[in-house]
Amino acid sequence: MSDIAIIGSGFSGLSAAAVLSQKGHSVTVYEKNNELGGRARQFKAKGYTFDMGPSWYWMPDVFDKFFNRFNKKSSDFYSLKQLDPGFQIIFDNENALSIPANWSSILSLFEEKEKGSAKKLEKFMTEAAFKYDFGVNKLVYEPGLSIKEVCKKDIFSNLFKLQIFTSYRKHVAKYFKNPDLKALLEFPVLFLGTAPKETPALYSLMAYSGIKTGTFYPDGGFGKVIEGFVNLCKEQGVKFITNANVERINVDKSKAKSISTSKGVFTFDHIIASADYNHVDGKLIEKKYQNYSEEYWEKKTFSPSSLLFYLGVNCKIEKLQHHSLFFDEDIEAHIKEIYHNPSWPTKPLFYSCCPSKTDKNLAPDGKENLFLLMPLAPGLNDDSKMREKYFKIMINRLEKYCEQDILKHIEFKRSYCIEDFHQDYNAYKGNAYGLANTLSQTANLKPKIINKKISNLFYTGQLTVPGPGVPPSIISGQVVADYISKKII
Repeated sequence: MSDIAIIGSGFSGLSAAAVLSQKGHSVTVYEKNNELGGRARQFKAKGYTFDMGPSWYWMPDVFDKFFNRFNKKSSDFYSLKQLDPGFQIIFDNENALSIPANWSSILSLFEEKEKGSAKKLEKFMTEAAFKYDFGVNKLVYEPGLSIKEVCKKDIFSNLFKLQIFTSYRKHVAKYFKNPDLKALLEFPVLFLGTAPKETPALYSLMAYSGIKTGTFYPDGGFGKVIEGFVNLCKEQGVKFITNANVERINVDKSKAKSISTSKGVFTFDHIIASADYNHVDGKLIEKKYQNYSEEYWEKKTFSPSSLLFYLGVNCKIEKLQHHSLFFDEDIEAHIKEIYHNPSWPTKPLFYSCCPSKTDKNLAPDGKENLFLLMPLAPGLNDDSKMREKYFKIMINRLEKYCEQDILKHIEFKRSYCIEDFHQDYNAYKGNAYGLANTLSQTANLKPKIINKKISNLFYTGQLTVPGPGVPPSIISGQVVADYISKKII
């Protein structure tokens, strides 16, 4: 069996580590930060516990399918609650949609907004359920290395149903006219890091997962999910080394021999990079071994970065729900300022997460744990002045909607933005989610999981297949682990 190094301890790295260790390989994970989990780390301050990154638990079957490989269930490591309502979208101070957990109630909500839309939603979700089942079970576990993967008979026979070449925005508009309902159905694809009109209609599967299947919350936050993955890895024999920045991958005769880290040089048979693809490919190996040039990355469409604020508030905020999306400004203008004219947004949309509504352990008694997120274009100049400007914009709108003073009750505040993503994760241009899932960046058109010039170096994570988000990252680790296992055998 082989000695395998994994660079980075995000979901894809942990997923790959557990699978390879289960197969009998000796696996060591190197993490540059003090905490394990990559973007899904937690931190504590003044009695508050903050998830630093992911906050939406969708596609629970992907988590369960992973744990089932080890004859385990997610409930063996953490407990889940289905949120009811799952989330709310705020269009203005007088108009907000709360999405109930009950499917009949969702149908009634649609019917109230647009006559006849309940039946249309049933049809929309039937199509989306097919795409979800086909996509998640047959497409996303492919390594994306051969055209044969997408030339299979069942894919061709279902190509029309998958709607790969249809715009998601046009697909939604075919069913619904009410702007609020269209916004509700379009919002889930924003997790894919691109605009609805540039996203294939295949991804109505996201609306199926988030709206029909439901939105869940892991008790203790996403940090508990990472803790579960880490504990599973340790059960399999995986070793972890933190505060170990990988500085170089040493290559001899087209084979990676060792990694140079801040804690020394270590020799391995195979290396998996679950850290930022561009960083590993462009900074850790010699130019002659790189898969892709800097020009290649410049031409790619990246998902947004984010301006985040972690806030401890010493009062209760009655009107907020666990998840609240502030769509009270022009979404098209904000999208253009992310993808087409990269700039700090004129009138931004933003998201607030108040997990203390569900989990009282995340904040002291009588207080709230609050997380604000504003998407913005990667690669912008990021400084404290700009951060503060947009903090005031968000907090003013939050106070206006909630009809209460919040600013004067903030007793803890930490910001996180482009420079932090770059510093902590070596993220290309400080992106937060990876490559956008546009048609030209789907499946086999994504950066490859193999290094074409180094026989034992592999890549996993949100810049390769299947794409951005927690469930795809979990799948990505398994895809690479299974590919390596077949290669070794």
